Amino acid sequence: MAEIIQAPVIGSKNVTGTNYTGSAAKVYFTKKIDAEHLIKLYKLINENIFGKVAIKLHTGEQHGPNILPRDMVKAFQAQIPNSKIVECNTLYHGDRFTTEGHRETLKVNGWTFCDVDIMDEDDKVVNFPVKNGFHLKEVAMGAHLADYDSLIVLTHFKGHAMGGFGGSMKNIGIGNASGHLGKAQVHGVDPNNVPSNYLEWPMKEYFMELMCDSANATCNHFGKNIIFINVMRRMSVDCDCAGVTAAEPTMADIGICASTDILAVDQACADMVYAAHDSHDLKERIETRAGLRQLSAMAEAKLGNPQYEIIEID
Repeated sequence: MAEIIQAPVIGSKNVTGTNYTGSAAKVYFTKKIDAEHLIKLYKLINENIFGKVAIKLHTGEQHGPNILPRDMVKAFQAQIPNSKIVECNTLYHGDRFTTEGHRETLKVNGWTFCDVDIMDEDDKVVNFPVKNGFHLKEVAMGAHLADYDSLIVLTHFKGHAMGGFGGSMKNIGIGNASGHLGKAQVHGVDPNNVPSNYLEWPMKEYFMELMCDSANATCNHFGKNIIFINVMRRMSVDCDCAGVTAAEPTMADIGICASTDILAVDQACADMVYAAHDSHDLKERIETRAGLRQLSAMAEAKLGNPQYEIIEID
């Protein structure tokens, strides 16, 4: 029987300052970061994953030093019939701004072991409605997202220049939005006049709420057919979109969390970061960007349960 242990930081109490009572979501956890344990976690939460399966992964800019290990992801994807890695192009002018550049970057970074669906490759979008959103009524997603029956959100949990941290919510909130229209909506900028310097884009709480609206749209579309896995490895203060310019991580790896609850899995990872003795730099990045608003926004939007229990599989 799996051992149930107390969360490293109890619920969200020490991070958001809010005390929750009642039910708790299950977050499965392992300290071991390898294909065997990734697959083991997946099998604990995959009951509603079937049909045509999308694996939402941040494949990163060229030669990024912190992206998830290709061999680990390859072994994981091989366990899931009829699955593809899915991505969308970027709003910023980097290696993945165009479909052509994106495909070259996929080759450079070794994502060649399965089909990778660039969901907005032809600039076509599908509008997903936002249920009771903070700011958005709908979000333009990569058109191919609607072709899938189930979604696995496989996330490298790390810092982020604008979001403070990037967990499951950021992975789908930004990552599923189409590169030019959808991502402009999520970043709160005019798609026809995007400032070249991202520091001129809206930041802090407003941006977190926009991301939450987008994640809300994806979660409502897939319903129970979506799961979330966060890999807490090489947690730089920078996202994998920073490529080779990403800061070297200054804290130790923690492990992998998996859940059917998007808020619980991101909350648990944030709590583990805050409980770690060597997380000063990442905590500073989170707090200077108002990143914890990601968690409180998801709670307000009822995307998940902020109270959780950790079930360690080792």
